[in-house]
Amino acid sequence: MTARDRLLGLTVVLLWGLNFLALRAGLDHFPPFFFAALRFAVIALPVLLFVPRPKVRMRWLLLYGTGFGILQFAFLFTAMRAGMPTGLASLVLQSSAPFTVLLGTLFLRERIRPIQVGGIVVAMAGMAVIGWDRLEHASVLPVLLTLAAGLGWAFGNIGARQATVESPGLNTMHLTLWIAVVPPLPMFVLSAATEGPTTGLRAVVDSFSTTGWPALAAIAYTAILATVVGSGLWTYLMSRYPAGVVAPFTLLVPIVGIAAAWAFLDETPTPLSLIGGVIVIAGAFAATAGKRSKVDRAQAAELDAAAGTPELVKA
Repeated sequence: MTARDRLLGLTVVLLWGLNFLALRAGLDHFPPFFFAALRFAVIALPVLLFVPRPKVRMRWLLLYGTGFGILQFAFLFTAMRAGMPTGLASLVLQSSAPFTVLLGTLFLRERIRPIQVGGIVVAMAGMAVIGWDRLEHASVLPVLLTLAAGLGWAFGNIGARQATVESPGLNTMHLTLWIAVVPPLPMFVLSAATEGPTTGLRAVVDSFSTTGWPALAAIAYTAILATVVGSGLWTYLMSRYPAGVVAPFTLLVPIVGIAAAWAFLDETPTPLSLIGGVIVIAGAFAATAGKRSKVDRAQAAELDAAAGTPELVKA
């Protein structure tokens, strides 16, 4: 990887790590389901008007959008609203990596290597350490909800993988943007049913007051910087390099998230949580790394050749 692309990868890490501060600011103002719907709605409208729909089967677009956009953020925002510390949330969410490996084995019949099995076991041990620590200091429910968010993200990854495998040459940035079209309507309905039909609207009106600007800034950050810019750069890197080269960057996100929450929110992680976090990251790295088979490398080369140069600017 070139020095320039490493810098782009670190930029994504910074954007996604700081995004957890924006999520906390948004959740301090908006109900969680309404906030999840709103962050995608501000992207969905321009996408529908200006971005061509990717030529993929609807089932994979819906699976990607449901897993990544609905399940992940419904559970994550509920967990954070229920008391999950911001920095710890950024760490536990990395459970999506071993979950993705397991789902790929179960549903896509992908072969799992011994090092991946070991990595999954290690990651689960790290989650158990974090759960034990939370049980000592607070409820374990927010941890379980965040794990459910990681599982939802993993289902989204399966949808994205199937879409790109079945459609060589697909503009992956268009796919990334179009998943924003899936969550808003179901999440607005869920918000109206569980949070009240007018609660979110009142929160929107209040956000235009002198004290509500952090909520507007949170929406802008999560929608533009974290989703469009961060995911756009990530898609660019994934189109240029094998997934095993790019994916480990995500394991740096919790470092930024925990440090930012420590610095700006006075969230001091317990030593046991930090130990569990290191174990989780080590296990997730092992579960997503390792030497690929010749068949895997050949398939990756074919996909890279079919994708060509990513059209990031056009997205």
